[in-house]
Amino acid sequence: MEILVAKRAGFCFGVKRAIDMAFALSKKEGVYTFGPLIHNPQVIEKLRERGIDVTDDIERDDIRTLLIRTHGIPFDLLKKTVAAGYDVVDATCPFVKKAQHYAKLLRKEGYQVVILGDREHPEVKGLMSYAGRNVVITDGETLSPLKKKVGIVVQTTQPIERLKRLLGVVIQQSKEIKVYNTICDSTALRLKETEELAKNVDAMIVVGGKNSANTTQLAHLCKSLNIRTCHIETADEMRKEWLREVNKVGITAGASTPEWIIENVKKRIQDMGGRSGNGT
Repeated sequence: MEILVAKRAGFCFGVKRAIDMAFALSKKEGVYTFGPLIHNPQVIEKLRERGIDVTDDIERDDIRTLLIRTHGIPFDLLKKTVAAGYDVVDATCPFVKKAQHYAKLLRKEGYQVVILGDREHPEVKGLMSYAGRNVVITDGETLSPLKKKVGIVVQTTQPIERLKRLLGVVIQQSKEIKVYNTICDSTALRLKETEELAKNVDAMIVVGGKNSANTTQLAHLCKSLNIRTCHIETADEMRKEWLREVNKVGITAGASTPEWIIENVKKRIQDMGGRSGNGT
């Protein structure tokens, strides 16, 4: 059984940047991240072992340094953390920062802001705060009545196909449309590479946090191609029966998945009879 690993599997630029910032702060006392820094439970546990814990309460008196998660936080909350006198270190992904900037810009220019994304995702909650009250959240297919002047920003981990579908709906309602394609380049390339890999194997193993939006997108993509797909967080979840009658197995991973977890999954498959393929 041949094992093929997607070249872009694992940490993206924004996640690596945030992790490096966190470990640089780990020698200090009283360091907390506001919400999970990234959506990977194993990495969060390693940070906790280094003394960096997670909090949703900015009023606790043992906070000295507050590290803002990669997904960003609502604007009003960010102002409160600064006003509280903490040493605030902003690890918001630069791509998310750009989306926040465009949401604010569209609001100032008088557009009704439409955000394409998951309403419950922390990144989208942050974007909403920059977009103001006149905001619409959508999955790309269902929309409440829109105004004639609409501006669009996108959760960075959304697939481009969903944005295309949204535009097809919006042009039926609005006369002036301004679009900022804020989908992360890494997300788009990772999805494309995963699709190409999935078409050339018998099964796909998608590695990453179950609460990770981009990892879930990868799993949905593979399943939509009718490929046997298993979404796992660690090698311990691998089952030999998943690989029955499989000649080639592909491994891809979300942007919050560290290299050591990917390697552990690869090694577990090797222990089950797999061998590394070309380019892995």
